[in-house]
Amino acid sequence: MIVPVEEYLSTTYRPNCEYIDGVLRPKPMPTRKHGRIQGWLVVLIERGFPEFEAATEVTVRIRASRYMVPDLLVQRRDRIQDPYPIEPVHLCVEILSPDDRMSEVFAKCEEYHAWGVATTWIIDPEALRGWVYRAGERPSEVSEAGSLTAEGIAVSVTELFSVL
Repeated sequence: MIVPVEEYLSTTYRPNCEYIDGVLRPKPMPTRKHGRIQGWLVVLIERGFPEFEAATEVTVRIRASRYMVPDLLVQRRDRIQDPYPIEPVHLCVEILSPDDRMSEVFAKCEEYHAWGVATTWIIDPEALRGWVYRAGERPSEVSEAGSLTAEGIAVSVTELFSVL
């Protein structure tokens, strides 16, 4: 069934849904580890990089018929968009849930890149792994001693997973 965009934007869905050309796509249910990483990442970014704001589960309009919900997004404080971003943000982060398929997560990151987001991060809280995915490049796994990076931001993998 095709859902009008106005209905999507005025309805709260449980679980949260993305809107893809009139079709609702439920997001996988997050786990405790997913939630811990998500919250801790907000703290690490906002504490370490005060010029940025990090927020979880914010709907973004990729185009008129496509609304997606990254697990976490980062915007420069001087470029905050309300009620939801319609222009590309600084960084989108996807945190894997057990039901996620890596190919689908990569495809989602590619949509953020096509929208204009230069860098996306993918985090696997179960395997304690992370990837930096820059537009036009292949995803790059970050070593345990490394950091997830985006322009102006670096988060140590060790510190990120310390919350677990």
